[in-house]
Amino acid sequence: MNELVSIITPSYNSSSFIEETIDSVILQTYENWEMIITDDLSTDNSVEIIQKYIDKDNRIKLIQLEENSGAAVARNASIKNANGKYIAFLDSDDLWIPEKLEKQITFMKEKNSPFTYSNYNLIDEEGKKLNIIKTPTEKITYRELLKENQIGCLTAIYDQEKLGKIYMPLIRKRQDFGLWLEILKKIKNADKINQDLAIYRVRKNSISSNKIELLKYNYELFNTHQNLTKLTSIYYLAWNIYRKIKK
Repeated sequence: MNELVSIITPSYNSSSFIEETIDSVILQTYENWEMIITDDLSTDNSVEIIQKYIDKDNRIKLIQLEENSGAAVARNASIKNANGKYIAFLDSDDLWIPEKLEKQITFMKEKNSPFTYSNYNLIDEEGKKLNIIKTPTEKITYRELLKENQIGCLTAIYDQEKLGKIYMPLIRKRQDFGLWLEILKKIKNADKINQDLAIYRVRKNSISSNKIELLKYNYELFNTHQNLTKLTSIYYLAWNIYRKIKK
């Protein structure tokens, strides 16, 4: 029996990409899923596009926030309304290959793993392949993750029956990083399925494109949300800088 997978998708002015994203979910060979899209008060026609899909497929659901609140609030609204055993993440401009859920859920069952991730490819805004594959390490512990967030949000799945529902910290950036850290406080490590199962779209003006600015948010995440000392936070921030330079 295939257990239900809840797909968590925040959306804000995503009309240029949301159709392709939803299509990549509809094409999944694993069919027992619900896609919970939370719209963060878009000013384009994103909601209209999403509604057209809802009219055709009742597995797709829409939550509309009453005020623009950011990706963390949007994702948490979807998590709150998720009914699945498994919680998966897919942003409104990213893609999955058709076998993504089938392969990763099978892997989770075989490994008895409550938290997994995979490799992923990069494309540009127009969908052109950048010939770059992100390949995180095979197993990631809490302390290893502090040194560098290697887990792509579009690849992560956790088992909420084993872990409970875990939400993202309410910060503007690095919310997914914060969620993975909270999960890894509960378990020994996360496991990677060593396959390329997702496609990340690199946006020119995205929040995550400014790597230097993101380091500031890493420090805030370590010191404020993970309650690490200033010295320990600086230590892990130095690791993050080293990993970035090394690449």
